This record gives sequence, structure tokens and C-alpha cells, in this order.
Amino acid sequence: MTDKAAGEETFISHLVELRDRLVKACIGIAIVCAALMMWPGPAHIYDIIAQPMIAALPVGSKMIATGVIAPFLVPMKVTLVLSIIMALPWVFYQMWAFIAPGLYQHEKRLVLPLVISSSLLFMSGVAFCYFFVFGRVFKFISDFSPTSIAVTPDIENYLDFVMSMCLAFGATFEVPVVVVILVRMGIVSVAKLKEIRPYVIVGAFVIAAIVTPPDVVSQFALAVPMWVLFELGLLIAPAFVRATQAPEEPA
Repeated sequence: MTDKAAGEETFISHLVELRDRLVKACIGIAIVCAALMMWPGPAHIYDIIAQPMIAALPVGSKMIATGVIAPFLVPMKVTLVLSIIMALPWVFYQMWAFIAPGLYQHEKRLVLPLVISSSLLFMSGVAFCYFFVFGRVFKFISDFSPTSIAVTPDIENYLDFVMSMCLAFGATFEVPVVVVILVRMGIVSVAKLKEIRPYVIVGAFVIAAIVTPPDVVSQFALAVPMWVLFELGLLIAPAFVRATQAPEEPA
């Protein structure tokens, strides 16, 4: 077998392995989604997601659906998104299993903790947004709105808002992972990151002002954790670099 033929066979085998891993990841998401469909069910899941908004509305108020199929479609979307979030560890494991055979032992010590921490941090960001941020943001908006206005949010608009906020907070909580990767790859040093700390803090508030509603509560709720997690990344990065060095790599 020629080198070219061997290379093509290896490339095809990698594509087959990638396909299998993607299928397994999708199957994992489908299993979680099916389980959530059976219990507690899409309607109840949406009621849970909507609880922070309902709690901020006047007693007896409800959300509205302006679309004909919105009462069916929106809870299904929520269930699918929740399934993806809950299946993240399995999805990241499939990513890890695909790239692990081509890594050295010290590189495996680098990737596996990042895979685990990435999924945990993302889910922590979503949980922080739901349990801490939503209640305060909706209460602030409800208290600020004039008494002459009846606040009856549309369920589709509410879902779009919740998904964008959860995505923003989930991505924000990945800051320590980004810091560790930048330092480990030698792109930037910890000392340099400490030097640019004031710019990072300003950038955190700018990002928060862009991706969150125009209220002080949600902006601080995103910017402050981003700053704290950046500092956490600075603390973890040196130890992580030492633990994942190759045997011949200088300390």
C-alpha cells in the first residue's frame, strides 16, 4: 500500500470515527429529551422556566401566546434546549474520546479536566442565571413599569430572552477555561494578564452592557462574575501548566 493510499485510508477512518461520535452524542441528547418528554413533560418544564417571570407579575397574571401553535412549539423548544444542556457532559466526553487516541499522556492530562470543567462551568452559569439573576431582573422591571401598563409577556419572546441570557451566562462562566488555555498554549503569560486586568474589568462591563437588558442589575450580575472568574483563572493557570507539562518540557 502506498503512502498516499494509507493516508487516505487513515483520513476516511477518522471521518467514520467522527461520524460515530456525533451519532452517539445525538443519541445521548435524544435519550435525555425523551426522558424529559415523559417526565416532567414539556408543559411542566416551561412552567418551571417561566416561574421567575410569573413570580414578578401581579398576582393572577399570566403570560400570553400570540401564535396558533406557540403553546405546543415553545415548550418543545425549551425541552430540547434543556436536553442539550443536560447532555453536555456526554457530548464533551464524545469529543474527548475522539481526540484522545492522538494525544500524548501529558496532553490527555490537559484535555480531560478542560472537558469536565467546561461542561460544569457552562451548566453553573445557566443555573446562576436562572436562580439568581432572573428573579432580580424581572422584579426590577416589574417595579419600574408604570401602573397603567398591564405586563403580559409573550411566551415566545420570553423564551428568546431566557435562551439568550442563559447562553450569555453559560459562555461567561467559561472564562477560567479560556484563561488556562491561553496560558498553557503560551499565547499570553499570567503576568501579562495581570497587567491588563483593568482593561479586562472594563471589557467585562462593556460585554455585559451589550448582551444583557439595559438595567443595572443584570449588567452587574454578568460583569462581576466574569471578573471573578477571570481572577480564578489566573490562580488556577500556573498550577495547571505545571501539572500538564511534557517530561522534556522545561518548568
